[in-house]
Amino acid sequence: MTHDPHDPDSRPAPGRELNGFAFTDRPDRDGTAEVVPLDSRRRARPADETTPDDDQEDAFFDRETIAVADRVTGPPVDPPDEDAAPYASLTTRRRAPIVPAWLRTWQSVRAMLTWQTRDAGYVLGYHAVRSPKYLAKTLWYALPGVFTAIGRMLHWATAEEGNWALRQYAADRNDAETWLKLDKQRQRQSRWRWSILMVLSVVALLGLLVLLVADVPGWGRLAALAVAVPLLARAGRPTDKPITDRVSEAPRYRKLTAELVRRALLSCGISGITQAVSKDPNAISFPQEIHRDGPGHLAIVDLPYGVEAAEVVARRGRLASAMRLPLDQVWPEPAVGHPGRLALWVGYEPASQMKQPAWPLLRDGTADVFKPFPFATTPRMETVQAELMFRNWLVGGQPGSGKTFGLRLAVLAASLDPRAELRVYELKGVGDFKVLEPVCTEYGNGFDDETIACCAAMIGWLYKECERRSKRIAHYHALGKAPENKVTPELASLKGSGLHPLIVAIDEVQELFLHPKYGKEAGEICEKVIKLGRALGVIIMLGTQIPDKDSLPTGITRNVNTRYCMSVADQVANDMILGTSAYKQGYRATVFEPVTDAGWGILAGLGKAAARRSFYLDTRDAEKVVARAVAARVQAGTLPEPGTQARQDAPVFDLLADLAEIWPAGENAAWNELLCSRLIELRPEIYTGWKSEQLTSALKPYGLRVGDIGRRIDGRPVTRRGIRVDDLTEVIAERNRQKRSG
Repeated sequence: MTHDPHDPDSRPAPGRELNGFAFTDRPDRDGTAEVVPLDSRRRARPADETTPDDDQEDAFFDRETIAVADRVTGPPVDPPDEDAAPYASLTTRRRAPIVPAWLRTWQSVRAMLTWQTRDAGYVLGYHAVRSPKYLAKTLWYALPGVFTAIGRMLHWATAEEGNWALRQYAADRNDAETWLKLDKQRQRQSRWRWSILMVLSVVALLGLLVLLVADVPGWGRLAALAVAVPLLARAGRPTDKPITDRVSEAPRYRKLTAELVRRALLSCGISGITQAVSKDPNAISFPQEIHRDGPGHLAIVDLPYGVEAAEVVARRGRLASAMRLPLDQVWPEPAVGHPGRLALWVGYEPASQMKQPAWPLLRDGTADVFKPFPFATTPRMETVQAELMFRNWLVGGQPGSGKTFGLRLAVLAASLDPRAELRVYELKGVGDFKVLEPVCTEYGNGFDDETIACCAAMIGWLYKECERRSKRIAHYHALGKAPENKVTPELASLKGSGLHPLIVAIDEVQELFLHPKYGKEAGEICEKVIKLGRALGVIIMLGTQIPDKDSLPTGITRNVNTRYCMSVADQVANDMILGTSAYKQGYRATVFEPVTDAGWGILAGLGKAAARRSFYLDTRDAEKVVARAVAARVQAGTLPEPGTQARQDAPVFDLLADLAEIWPAGENAAWNELLCSRLIELRPEIYTGWKSEQLTSALKPYGLRVGDIGRRIDGRPVTRRGIRVDDLTEVIAERNRQKRSG
């Protein structure tokens, strides 16, 4: 119901209550009426007034409005502090760690000690080379230092420092009393200072006589001179002429401070940060102290509300410029907690000048494709673990970015697992993967039509291999050996299973996908293999230097779950490898320069995407790794025969046909135990270890009924699980009819 203030019929009678409110008697001058709480109106009138007479009220009181004494604002939104649980602050309060972050890992301690040792060694070497000049300057300034030191001691003994100015001020004011008091104080101080100076002078003279006359060892005289001469030189040299030279004209490392971080963030040009700090200087906060982390310092920053850490990561260049540091010395990345938390790590020196540790698997150790292996390092020189099994890889970058060596490193790690079968094609023709040929079942090198045709044929074979492996997985799943319908380490190690890890690496794959004859079909089949082979133990690893929609089909890039983008030229290439909007989110491989930043890239799919540097192994180091891989494969019996590249399928079997072959003659039914023992004799590499339960599970997909079969043994009835020959014959006939009709 609406109320018209100009319609007297529509206004309720004075005093009428409407949901706890009352209308004023007359409209305001602007034609509106004010609604006020009744409680406030009653409090504004005398308590004993029952029917007030408006005509007798004070003439200065505006009778069209009622003063509100206490406006009700509602209950408080936040509970009072005393209502909070007394133990809540103890659980939510951040406590400083007992062990500092840089002492938690031996790697961080070693990095810090290494940097400090190198810096101290450089400083010592710098000054040691210039020590003759320092000695000459010290002796030169020591002689005037004697007189300077004597003058300073005499001036100290007179106690005139500070007192003379006060006495002069009192003399200028004709204040004789104050002057006398100050002079008396000076005389008291001067008296005991002269005494001390006399004692020190006598001691110094006696010491000099002892050194000159007494039989003092030569090392004693040298020690006295080593102490006295530098002190005298320090006193005698001019203030603006130091004895030692500066090691550097500018600080090698600027310590990370909160003020430096705030200034750098404000210089990034992010409107959310600028506006928030202009209103509240504390909009940028630090949930924990800035601390040493490996060879540098780490600052965890809570950005203003609504600002994401990715926005700062995208402006890494501006951040480094504001800190006056090289780009590869400043490494921002999103921190754990919430999207607005930034982890800013600043190294002691640029990453390009830091020595990367050796690959942990270079000299010893083996690899397991089912377990992570060391692949790269962070800017803090921490080791990054990568995975091979159930993953497909895409490595892209410009020539000179280290793409081929990064891809080869992953294949070298796989070669240290004797179970893994390697098939490698490098379509560049320079032989970077030639060192791996002894452990490869199939290897091709070149960009000629013949090599590309072989590579395309291998991809076609991979699709058939995935079909075969899918049937093997279904078989072992029925036996309970593949509970998740994936290859397990046990199945991969089982000889004759046909489910050993299969690693396929193709470098410069754009030569294949752009080929006019084989390219389109190879791209379509490769996409299918990537989708199907992940759970079947087939690992595809692709390397390219031309990441675009023609040379790298989008269906492949969308299904690859491990991406390593090294130096690229533009945003399009960056997002083709890392995924759409990666450039906008701050993951920019365009900041890396070919050759200069070789090995650096953005690694995605193994945790949060971040800048990583793959371990570098030259050809000699790769040969050492391959030699160990050959020895391990010889011992395991999995070394490929040289000169053979046949694509042989793993042994397959037909359970129904095998059962028909070993069926007991003249028997219309057989127990599972008997059938299993005969199957093991027929194909021990396949059926070894089978029991009645496994045979029952293996027959379920075929619809073959397993029931109770009764017999008499020694006159007693015995019932066990088994199958009948009629059921077996019927299932085989039905399968044959389906094959003919299909």
